[in-house]
Amino acid sequence: MTFTTGTKLGAYEILAPIGKGGMGEVWRARDTRLNREVAIKVLPDDFANDADRLRRFEQEALATSALNHPNI
Repeated sequence: MTFTTGTKLGAYEILAPIGKGGMGEVWRARDTRLNREVAIKVLPDDFANDADRLRRFEQEALATSALNHPNI
């Protein structure tokens, strides 16, 4: 899926790109239900069928969800 500013993804509205790297692209978005800004990471299409890459992505998501700091 290709994102551009204004794209809707469920309850999220894509606002702007943040960056990209080997594991995908990160976008600034707005959660329209909670009215707050979030970051959304999008994996490359070829990762969808790679069990190891999906596992690494899930581990990364769990690790980052545990972070709690006022500057994040």
